[in-house]
Amino acid sequence: MSIEGIFRIDEWDFERESILADLPAAHLAKLMERKTEHPYKRGEVIFREGGYPLGIFFIVKGKVKKYKADVDGVEQIIYVAKAGELLGYHAVLSGGHYPDSAAVIEESVIACIPREDFMEVLHQSELLMRRLLKTLSHEFSVLANSITMLARRSVRERLALQLVVVREKYKADFAPGEPVEIDLSREDLAGLVGTARENVVRTLSEFKEEGIVETRGRKIIVKDIKRLVAVANFK
Repeated sequence: MSIEGIFRIDEWDFERESILADLPAAHLAKLMERKTEHPYKRGEVIFREGGYPLGIFFIVKGKVKKYKADVDGVEQIIYVAKAGELLGYHAVLSGGHYPDSAAVIEESVIACIPREDFMEVLHQSELLMRRLLKTLSHEFSVLANSITMLARRSVRERLALQLVVVREKYKADFAPGEPVEIDLSREDLAGLVGTARENVVRTLSEFKEEGIVETRGRKIIVKDIKRLVAVANFK
C-alpha cells in the first residue's frame, strides 16, 4: 500500500533520484573511467569515522547504514542508504576526514570513484553542483527532523516512524502488491530508533499483538501502514 497522502516521506528520507542520473555523457564517462566495484557481505565496513577519503562511494546494489559509535561500540544509525545513492562525499567536499562510518546491512555491490575524478567533474558540471547543493540542503532538513524526533518522541512513536521510513526503502525490492519484507536486525533497528535492543523487541511484540506488523525471523512485514503512521504521530 502507498503512503502517499498519509505521510510526508520527503521529510524523513533523502532525495530518491540519484545525483548522477542524466549527467552529460562526457561527465558521466569521466566519473566511471577509473571507478572500481567490489562486493560486500552483510556487516562489512566501507569506511570508518576519522578515515581520510580517497574517493566517493556509489551503491550499485544493496543497502548501507551510516552510523556513529560511542566508546562502548554502541551504534547510533544516522541513515540507511539504498541503491543509487552516494556515500562519503561530505568528507571529500570538506577536505577533511569521514564524520561517520558506513557498513552494508545486506549483500551489496559498492563502486568507488576516485576523489580527483569526482572533484574535476564537480568543477565542470553546473548540474552536478546544483544537485549536490540541493541534496545537502535536504539532508540538513531530514537530519534536523530526526534529532527532534529522538529528543521528543517515545520509543513506540520512534519505532513506528522508522518502520514507515525503512519500509519505503525496501519497497523497490518487491513487485507491486507483494508484502514488503524489512530485513533488518534488531540491533540495527535499535540503532535507528536510538534505544536498547530489548525495547525494540518489546515494542515489536506489542505491534504484533495489535495486528500492525508480522515477523518472520528477523524480517518484519507491515500489515497496517495506516495504523503504523498513526502510532508514529507524524503527518
